[in-house]
Amino acid sequence: MTFLAYFKPLVRCVPEIDPPERKMLTFRERMMWTLVTLLIFLVCCQVPLYGTRISDRADPLQWIRMMLASNRGTLMELGISPIVTSGLVMQLLAGTRAIVIDPSDREQALLYQGVQKLLGLGITLVEAIVYVMSGMYGDLDKLGMGNAIMIVLQLFIAGVIVLLLDEMLQKGYGMGSGISLFIATNISENIIWKTFSPTTYNMGKGPEFQGALIAMFHLMITRKDKLGALREAFYRPNLPNITNLMATIIVFLVVIYIQGFRVDLPLKATNSRGLSGRKLPIKLFYTSNIPVILQTALVSNFYFFSQLLHRKFAGNLFVRLFGEWRANSAGQYVPIGGLAYYISPPQTIIEIVSDPLHTLVYLVFILGSCAVFSRVWIDISGSSAADVARTLEEQKLVIKGYKSASVVRVLNRYITTAAAFGGICIGALSIFADFMGALGSGTSILLAVSIITNYYEMYAREQHQESVVFSSRDFLMG
Repeated sequence: MTFLAYFKPLVRCVPEIDPPERKMLTFRERMMWTLVTLLIFLVCCQVPLYGTRISDRADPLQWIRMMLASNRGTLMELGISPIVTSGLVMQLLAGTRAIVIDPSDREQALLYQGVQKLLGLGITLVEAIVYVMSGMYGDLDKLGMGNAIMIVLQLFIAGVIVLLLDEMLQKGYGMGSGISLFIATNISENIIWKTFSPTTYNMGKGPEFQGALIAMFHLMITRKDKLGALREAFYRPNLPNITNLMATIIVFLVVIYIQGFRVDLPLKATNSRGLSGRKLPIKLFYTSNIPVILQTALVSNFYFFSQLLHRKFAGNLFVRLFGEWRANSAGQYVPIGGLAYYISPPQTIIEIVSDPLHTLVYLVFILGSCAVFSRVWIDISGSSAADVARTLEEQKLVIKGYKSASVVRVLNRYITTAAAFGGICIGALSIFADFMGALGSGTSILLAVSIITNYYEMYAREQHQESVVFSSRDFLMG
């Protein structure tokens, strides 16, 4: 805390949201604030940055924008990247004991949150400057210093808005967190757009609709060869097809099914002989979507700086070891060498067969990183076996059939296994979705399903609690 104390004067200058005046808002009020937050985010996703010039350069962050809730050329250019990165840095510092705080001390907890927001704003400013300096909006000489400063200010103000929207939801005004809400919205919007988009492209055979479903009906109506039209609708390259859509649906169903796997540990009260009737659920996805979000933040930052270095110092051997990049026919930057290439997913079956080392390194990286992030997260987020055992002890509860001294050992057996194995399963599902050719990416679909499921469970829980409160009130009044 001595280190964090140096930031107290700066933390006072960071804007914040006051908690609601009432301790508990109604479900309808929280839903309304959640929808307002979502509306503001969607508007920012469509408002273009003033002063930018159209650049013919490929988008360096094309394949990770969905996970970052980012939209190129708009106020949401940075998305949630600064928030996720600042949270990751602070959690790592807390997990490695570089900073030690007492969560029960309100002053320390507030200072920790303030420093995290301050770090998020700092990362926002740095990323905005780097984006402009790297030429994402055109050459700096042609852009002009005035336009460059204006773009940086717009990106910084948008970053402040995202930070405040996330804080507003987490302080009780809405449901869940802004990060999860924005990610799920961006991914769902992308999948729906690729399914029903009316935008047309000319791929050499005449105008074709981008949306897979619309394209299928269009091909079946306009082509005389119905069998050939159906085959093209299912397997057309370079644009979304029905096979991609079916793969997406299959992945959604598989993730929903696997998310239901859990172990319920029966609990009993220590201060009475009777059972409490409560159970402690330990899900297979114990850390939820955290491993994927952390891995996405790590890979996205690595990709960005690797591309930036390659653009400036393409001939440097050290830079080439990090990654070599090239724009493909679709106008997207893809890695063709270096570490960035080996941690990127193979795009086709031919790539898998022709370069098995790439496939092997990618599999090991995804499965290993998800397992490690999942395992480490339980220790730095306060959800480890020792933390859960401490909570049970405060509630005067123990696991049925075990003494208080054995609770940590039993929980460690379940929680550690669920965290590590669950992380591997999350990585495997992401790889499965990528190889199936699902719309978007396996990581993005996994995030969307996990977040939507969490919101559904939250909705069901809120409805149940409100029904219990109203029934109790009616009973007392009657």
